[in-house]
Amino acid sequence: RPGDEAAIELKLLTEHRTDLVAERTRTVNRLRSLLTSMFPALERTLELNAAGPLVLLSGYQTPAAIRRLGTRRLTTWLRNRKVRTAESLAARVVEAADRQHTAVAGESAIARMVHTLVKEVMALNKKVAETDKLIESQFREHELAEVILSMPGIGVTLGAEFLAGVGGSLDAFPTPDRLAAFAGVAPAPRDSGQVSGNLRRPQRYQRRLQRVFYTSALLSVRSDPNSRRFYDRKRAEGKRHTQAVIALARRRVNVLWALIRDRRLYEVMPPLVTASP
Repeated sequence: RPGDEAAIELKLLTEHRTDLVAERTRTVNRLRSLLTSMFPALERTLELNAAGPLVLLSGYQTPAAIRRLGTRRLTTWLRNRKVRTAESLAARVVEAADRQHTAVAGESAIARMVHTLVKEVMALNKKVAETDKLIESQFREHELAEVILSMPGIGVTLGAEFLAGVGGSLDAFPTPDRLAAFAGVAPAPRDSGQVSGNLRRPQRYQRRLQRVFYTSALLSVRSDPNSRRFYDRKRAEGKRHTQAVIALARRRVNVLWALIRDRRLYEVMPPLVTASP
């Protein structure tokens, strides 16, 4: 609906963030591939999505260069650049360099390419962080932000994607069933003739909204006792992990829809205690 300016801005910002994250993933994969071809022990040692390893690779890429520097001087170099756990990272990296004393063909060119990709990843990290700030600022100004954030498993990013997906309000969803169908977490009927009760995965739905409910349900299992009990009950009924999470996501649609309708916050309900005979 064009009238909801805040929802339009959130839609644009969240789509931009998705593009940035996808580009970062592609760049990290290229970086990982190059490291594997030149310095496989280092690739296995480093978590390339973390800031410390990226800082390290911005300065040193080859095993020979890392061995020449040594653990002590590398630790100092990392600390000067505000890298956390610098000593541990330096020790792991030098140990990896000690396991490889062979220089591969084209090592210098690969090292330069690694340096370039590292700079690209760091720049993308900065852009994602800046976009996250814009999303949070816009999202927290929305009248439904507090209600949405009260749901376990939904943070600012998922909450912003939810508002963008529904257009800023639930005016188009008079029932939670409509919202669940739109989000793709409710099975669609596939009845024919005298056969009824057949259900299938819906073919047309809002995929980003489905990701919001599925991801938040998965996260809520770890943090919300109500969600954990529901998930465990579905698993005890014989459902697979994915089926149990989707069932939880469907139930959470009802809860979130009711919270938004009533403008109230989510509360953890204590488990029912049955009286002993």
